[in-house]
Amino acid sequence: MANNFKIVIEYDGAAYHGWQRQKKERTIQQEIETALATMTGEAVTVIGSGRTDAGVHALGQVANFHCKTHLDAPQLKKGLNSLLPDDIVIRSCRQVAENFHARYNALSKCYHYKILNQPIAAAIGRQYAWLIRRQLDTEAMRCAIPAIVGIHDFKAFEATGSPRSHSTRHVMGAELMEGPRGKLVFKIEADGFLRFMVRNIVGTLVDVGRGKITPDGFEDILASKDRCRAGATAPAHGLFLVQVKY
Repeated sequence: MANNFKIVIEYDGAAYHGWQRQKKERTIQQEIETALATMTGEAVTVIGSGRTDAGVHALGQVANFHCKTHLDAPQLKKGLNSLLPDDIVIRSCRQVAENFHARYNALSKCYHYKILNQPIAAAIGRQYAWLIRRQLDTEAMRCAIPAIVGIHDFKAFEATGSPRSHSTRHVMGAELMEGPRGKLVFKIEADGFLRFMVRNIVGTLVDVGRGKITPDGFEDILASKDRCRAGATAPAHGLFLVQVKY
């Protein structure tokens, strides 16, 4: 009988075309499945908590897989980390109940988006934050953020052509944190996310910070359900899947 294993994965998404397996592109799922096949001799399907897009990073992506291997969880973790490339790390591995499903059992996900708001680029960490040289009005951005908290139709912040049955999501919390030397972190937790939803929200919030949109205008964009009224999609390299809650 196959055992069910839950893994928590950290990865730098820069070299990958997202999480989901694809025929012609390198992906996180494919790398892990290839490593598992090498270890176990089985064709194992790894089920992620959800997709991350090309170039997006993760500190706490969660996945599970069923496997008939004689190896226990610590051995699987050690073996995977020895086979995977350096930009993918299995942070934990444990055997779980047969019915655990990384996607369907998830209650919420937490994302962070990092912005570096200063006139001069950074040499270190530049690949993990969106550089915006012009000073942003962070107070205006904070005034806009409460509009997205709660249950709303986020169609205005969804990528066009996304195959979803509906675009309503519950955002449990969102905030903008300021650190030293222009470091900003937008944090958001929701029961689910539409394609590019976080990046489109961030791009529109940045327009608020630039004075192009008022906080009330931001709320109007959400209510309009019109993607054309929202801001540009923020670059992928500033986005991190931080935690999946069960």
